[in-house]
Amino acid sequence: MSAHFSPAVAYDPLAGLHTREISHRPAGPGEVEIDVRAAGVCHSDLHILTGDWPSDRPLVLGHEAAGVVTNVGEGVSAVKAGDHVVLSWFAPCRRCRKCLAGMAWLCTGTQAVANTLPDGTTPITDAQGEEVWPYLGLGAFTSRVVVPESAAVKVPDELPFGVGALLGCSISTGIGAVMNTAGVRPGESAVVVGAGGVGLSVVMGLRLVGADPIIAVDLSPERLAAAERFGATHTLDAATTDVAAWCQEELGGVDYAFEAIGSPKVIETLPGMLTSGGSAVLVGMAAADATGAFNLFDLADQGKRILGCNYGSSVGAIDIPKLARLYLAGRLPLDELIGNVRPLDEAAAAFEDLKSAVGARTILEP
Repeated sequence: MSAHFSPAVAYDPLAGLHTREISHRPAGPGEVEIDVRAAGVCHSDLHILTGDWPSDRPLVLGHEAAGVVTNVGEGVSAVKAGDHVVLSWFAPCRRCRKCLAGMAWLCTGTQAVANTLPDGTTPITDAQGEEVWPYLGLGAFTSRVVVPESAAVKVPDELPFGVGALLGCSISTGIGAVMNTAGVRPGESAVVVGAGGVGLSVVMGLRLVGADPIIAVDLSPERLAAAERFGATHTLDAATTDVAAWCQEELGGVDYAFEAIGSPKVIETLPGMLTSGGSAVLVGMAAADATGAFNLFDLADQGKRILGCNYGSSVGAIDIPKLARLYLAGRLPLDELIGNVRPLDEAAAAFEDLKSAVGARTILEP
């Protein structure tokens, strides 16, 4: 049988961002074939393009997506052909100590972060027969993927594919940061710095759990207006406001400060926003070698905490269906997170949307 080639949005250090014709082999044991119906454009993809996270091999980009299962390999029992699924980029091994302890987001056995399938291989070749690698084990900026079973999470058929795509990364990260990482309780106060897709998801999660007040901080009036729609009680322009001083003067400090940008300079300001016993939550992913400085006496003396947040401390198989049900019940206005919807061949423009803060989240459709 001859290979079927389809266009994919790819990156390599020489060609940069480009379109490449690729083909996937069939699903093997423990693997699932999926027709991709929608894929979100995330800062983690942009980190590859900017070199913040260097890659030495050609990659098919895209790691938050949703689609329909077309075939399953031997031994797969969680999904079957015809099921609607959300792709979870951090495919856990389900066998290591962290997975067995219920902390799949800290899985030590996953190969997703090495941009491979669990056995260290890639299912993708290009028209010249050269291997191309799936970014974060998915490589979803194309029409078809082959992924490990633990990366395909079944969701209700009525869930829109665009919303499902965002559940795979930005929404799970943002809402999970609130519910799982921080454990925010009703009536506790929070500031969210950065009102992009992940930051708006943090705001949404804070409203869901009953936090108050909820302060959103950004440089974009449009994003701040969106944050108000998602539940922010106050909005601050970071260009004209000393956020830490405002938090101390108006509130005596906040219980939680979330950073959803990944900026070391911004992260360094978080402890100054906190009340005693408060927590800074690092949701945005900084460059791989980024460092920051804090007043160590203040952290110890005031009992302040700095919490790292990977993937919203989420277990995809549990959290993604839960968030899907909350959306379908009308508890999460996720439709408003979607800005532009573009065809796959407009990926370059979608990345420009992301850089220039246009819209909340761009969805690509194959």
